Amino acid sequence: MTPSICFLLLSLLFFTSSTTGDLQPHEEGFISVVVSDKGLDFAKDILIDQAIASILQSQLPQIEKTVQVPLVGKAKVVLSDITINDIQVNSSSVNTGDTGIALVISGATADLSLNWRYSVSSWLVPIGISDSGTATVKVNDLQVGLAVNLRNQEGTLKLILLDSGCHVRDLSIKLHGGAAWLYQVLVDAFAGNIASAVEEAISKQINEGIASLDLLLQSLPKTIPLDETAALNISFVDNPVLTNSAIELEINGLFTARNEVLAPQAYHRGPDLSVSCGSRSPNMLTISLHEKVFKSGSSVYFTADSMQWIIEELPDQDLLNTAEWKFLIPQLYKKYPNDDMNLNISVSSPPEIQVTNKDVGVNIFTDIIIDVLEVGEIIPVACISVDFSASCAVEIVGNNLAGWLKLRKFSTHLKWSKIGKLHMNLIQSVTSAVLKTVLIPYLNSQLIRGIPLPILNGFALENARILYAPPWITVCSDVSFLGDNYLKQLPTYAS
Repeated sequence: MTPSICFLLLSLLFFTSSTTGDLQPHEEGFISVVVSDKGLDFAKDILIDQAIASILQSQLPQIEKTVQVPLVGKAKVVLSDITINDIQVNSSSVNTGDTGIALVISGATADLSLNWRYSVSSWLVPIGISDSGTATVKVNDLQVGLAVNLRNQEGTLKLILLDSGCHVRDLSIKLHGGAAWLYQVLVDAFAGNIASAVEEAISKQINEGIASLDLLLQSLPKTIPLDETAALNISFVDNPVLTNSAIELEINGLFTARNEVLAPQAYHRGPDLSVSCGSRSPNMLTISLHEKVFKSGSSVYFTADSMQWIIEELPDQDLLNTAEWKFLIPQLYKKYPNDDMNLNISVSSPPEIQVTNKDVGVNIFTDIIIDVLEVGEIIPVACISVDFSASCAVEIVGNNLAGWLKLRKFSTHLKWSKIGKLHMNLIQSVTSAVLKTVLIPYLNSQLIRGIPLPILNGFALENARILYAPPWITVCSDVSFLGDNYLKQLPTYAS
């Protein structure tokens, strides 16, 4: 099976979405992928185009027969180099239901070419007669169908071939050269064999494709590494839900620590998802993420101590010298005159994240320790607690869901001090500068990278819209195919 057919069968199955006895009943999916009829038709058309491209120029097995020809004698006829040169599809459909996914092609035509040769020997012609030439074959009514089902098997998808078939209803043969009797021999003795060879070749491609695709599905990763700290659990949860208008897949979707063994996590999704993409023209794909996807990320990064930063530079460098704090904190300047400083910022608890009707609300609780740098020694002198809230506007960057924080408000209070009481109202301006010029821009530089949405390589979101329906964020999008170059990078799997 060529990479193209294997890949496009995979795309159909994933765009028709990407556990039997293995299921744990308390597991839930926090990312939902729903594909509409429009998405199914899109995937079906690409699948057919790519499958045809891989079948063209295929050579069918040689056919050989010995026939008795009236007034001629016994003729040995050989058809060789039988090649499929073109296939045209007039009608196709993909349908889903409780039992599986069915793809049907009807009324297709195919053009074949072949070489023929024969030899005749009889008591009338003892020296024998032979000839050779070419012929073309037109398949006028080709029917192809397959039905498959998908089952969850330990977090991956198991592909089951339910039925498949190929039938040539009619074909015609055009002979180039040769004796008059040869045409009738080809029609009477070989038409059935040519039809059977075409049917067997296409059926073989289907069976090999399903077997290869099943291996490929089993090899899909269950996690996507995001960075040195976290990975995204993309294992499937429960069996795909197939209706007559859409297919839904549920994915775990929660963040995990790198190299962590996957196990059911103590998150509960709450009410089922009920988000519509609205009354506009239907989209191909709907991807919904529960706010607990983001909360799990907050927890993983906090637990890994990844929310700590040392600020050694500010846009106004002079602020990190005690001389600039002479009037803000006189005690600091008096005790440490003209010493450099840094700010040790750490998040004191996992950030609170909540999806609202218009954005994502974020509350972050930080401690800012003021350090004085004196003769190579770092001296903590005060700790200020800063609690701030921000709104996060979600956007699509490539195939990733990214965000952009905007500061709403903040509050400060003194947690401890070794330099006496501080006037917190005077500290507010410095805190505001740190948040607006350092911390928020840094967080945005990380958020804009985004988290990957469940889209296969070689496809891209197109005209995506974002809807907020607490506690869900939903991406409504069409999909574009990026071309054959992506297919060449895929491995070939033996059946």
